[in-house]
Amino acid sequence: MAELYDGENYEEDTQHGRYLTFTIEENVYGIPIRFVTEIIGIQGITKVPETPDYIKGVTNLRGKIIPLIDVRLKFGREEIPYDERTCIVVVDVVDVSVGLIVDRVDDVLTIEDNRIALPPESRLGFENRYIEGIGRAEDGVQLLLNIEKLLQHDEMDMIEKMSEADPTALN
Repeated sequence: MAELYDGENYEEDTQHGRYLTFTIEENVYGIPIRFVTEIIGIQGITKVPETPDYIKGVTNLRGKIIPLIDVRLKFGREEIPYDERTCIVVVDVVDVSVGLIVDRVDDVLTIEDNRIALPPESRLGFENRYIEGIGRAEDGVQLLLNIEKLLQHDEMDMIEKMSEADPTALN
């Protein structure tokens, strides 16, 4: 268990090494659980004009506007219809909530640091720039994403503006 030092006391980081895993096509990805606030089913999406195609729009989640990014499209994959397995993983990045639309959520895994390898230097895959490491847990391999790289600076500005919209406008 990793320990954190707050200036006076040490405390255990109970979320260290824990990843929420999800699937896009045949690949399993993981994001650090500390960024995840909730997982919800797909719901009504209000399109926002003049945004990249992978920004599907916004949704009103209990009075809060959540911008939605389709991870499949962000990775340059073919768009598919959403179904009952499609989920929205709500994450908080730099104090902004964003919904990541994924094919399906799999599990929460603990992956020890010694079971994580650095990603290959190759840039063959479109999503490789977002991969922080390759984890080995349970029966498979998980591509561990750097959530802050996934949401680049210019996108975060657009997303932050979208999340500040009046939620009553979506009703």
